[in-house]
Parts: sequence; C-alpha cells; structure tokens
Amino acid sequence: MQLELLNEQGQAASKFDAPETVFGREYNEDLVHQIVVAFQANARQGTRAQKDRQQVKHSTKKPFKQKGTGRARAGMTSSPLWRGGGRIFPNSPEENFTQKINKKMYRAGMASIFSQLAREGRLAVVDSLKVDSPKTKQLAARFKAMNLDSVLVIADEVDENLYLASRNLANVLVVEPRYADPLSLVHFKKVLVTKGAIDQLKEMFA
Repeated sequence: MQLELLNEQGQAASKFDAPETVFGREYNEDLVHQIVVAFQANARQGTRAQKDRQQVKHSTKKPFKQKGTGRARAGMTSSPLWRGGGRIFPNSPEENFTQKINKKMYRAGMASIFSQLAREGRLAVVDSLKVDSPKTKQLAARFKAMNLDSVLVIADEVDENLYLASRNLANVLVVEPRYADPLSLVHFKKVLVTKGAIDQLKEMFA
C-alpha cells in the first residue's frame, strides 16, 4: 500500500510503501463499530446512582382515602408511579459497562480503520514531527502551513517539547502508537503517521 509522504508545506512530495497487513485490508464496518462502541463503553465510570422506593424521602401517610375519590388506590407517595417516587430498576454505582474484545478482533479492527483512512486520503506519512521548544504557537503555525485544522498525529516518540506544544491546541492530538485508539482515528479529519511509527504499528496490528 502506497501512502502520501508530506513535506513541511503539507504537499505530497512522494510515495511511501506501507505494509499491506495494516494499511491494505478490507473494511469491516461491523467490526469497526464493535470496537468503537466497546472503547466508549470501557471508558464509562459507572458512577451514576438513583434511588428506589425505599431510599427516597417520603411520608408514610396514605395520600388519600381508599374509596370514594374515583382515583386509583395509593398507599405511599414513594411509589414509582408518583412524581418524586423511587425508580423501579435504579442505576447503581457498581454497574459495570465494560465490553470484552478479543486481541485478534481488536488488531483486525484497527488495521481495518487504518486501511480505510488510507483509501479515503485521510492518512499520510511525515518524516518526523519535532519542535525545538515547548511553544504552542510554533506547532500551530506548522499545522496551519500544512492546512490541517483537525489532525491526529501518531509519532514514534513524543518528547516533552512536543507534548507541551500540542496539549493546548484544539482539534489536535499527538500520541505514540500504543496510545492510538479507534475513536480518535474515526473522529479526526486527518491522521499523520511518522515513518518510525509505521514499524511500530506493523508490530502491533499486522
């Protein structure tokens, strides 16, 4: 699979031969959907909580007499049928939202995403991405020169200067290959991968 090799101005200078096992696979929409949903579910903390009819604060007095009102009989205002009553099946803080994805499925899904990004022209290769100082303005000007407003950068090494320069940029995320996730790959308009990161991706997802 040949990918575009971009220069400092964001123009395609030449072609880069990428491994077919990662960037030349068929797109599996169902598998990609599964790993994206699982990634979002595993990020949930499950800290929400609701009260049942025993936990809500209420009076034990019967709201109105049993007969003669024409209304349905009621014993307590804590009933789930009443406004302010308890929930029938309340959410618990101990609720577990995690979904298990096999390693083989995850690797295949990630390779499917990379391959589809390459086919759509949303993935490109750069020689390297380094900054001399931790200045956000310097890195922002570089992305602006490359005409990139929403970009995920997968670098083989993220030093302190690059991390500090990129963390305050909106719609920009710089990560190492091991921290690349399916949601970010789908979300960002453009994905830049350094040459050194290509080999690491091949070891992880081939």
